Amino acid sequence: MARTGAKGSTWLPDQHGAWAMLAVPFLAGTFLAPRPGPAHAALFAAWLLGYVAAFHAQQWLRLARRKLRSARRHRLPALVSAAAFAAVAVPLVVLYPWLAVAGLLAAPFVAVNTYHAWRGRERALANGLAAVVPACGMLLVAGRLGGAEPGELWRPAVACLLYFAGTVPYVKTMIRERNSRAYRAGSVAYHAAALAAAVCLSPWLALPFTAYLARAAALPGRSVRIPVVGAIEIACSLTLLTTLLLVF
Repeated sequence: MARTGAKGSTWLPDQHGAWAMLAVPFLAGTFLAPRPGPAHAALFAAWLLGYVAAFHAQQWLRLARRKLRSARRHRLPALVSAAAFAAVAVPLVVLYPWLAVAGLLAAPFVAVNTYHAWRGRERALANGLAAVVPACGMLLVAGRLGGAEPGELWRPAVACLLYFAGTVPYVKTMIRERNSRAYRAGSVAYHAAALAAAVCLSPWLALPFTAYLARAAALPGRSVRIPVVGAIEIACSLTLLTTLLLVF
């Protein structure tokens, strides 16, 4: 999980890319399922509240470890969002006990994020990749909640994993590692491999993944403002969601 902005006073994390990663796989799983229903709305609320709670708890730990007074600003949001998460999640687990297993499978990745936050290394590549896995796994969870058979939606889940994993090195080449040739080469190589893998999932995925490769090769090194980088990624995420819903 990444850091807050300069003031860090908002209750909602300002990590716009994280919101897209939270929403797109979940929505894909929901609407690819045979029977989307009200339980999906509750699960989506729990999913977002859990993210907010984890974000503030991790920032609380990070700042408290450095004995900074600013850690206190994360305490109340962490406690309130955690309580709200529990209020929504517990009834869901009672109705669908298998959700507890899904939560346990996600726990190691949350632990990795928490460790990196505690160490002040939220920007580490491994930390970003660890966050991608449970987010994309929510496609399978949402699909199962809607009546999909186990393993039925693995291809769109893998497609999400291929795309969102690629955003981690790509965004670094646009901001913090924009002068690194090694990062740029690695990002382009990854996107080329992701394109090949995506085509194996469905030939139609060649369309969005070719665009992802093109932007990874062409945009780094150019003077692209951060809001524009974010807008492009939102467009890419929506393109992926639309493609998954049309293809699968």
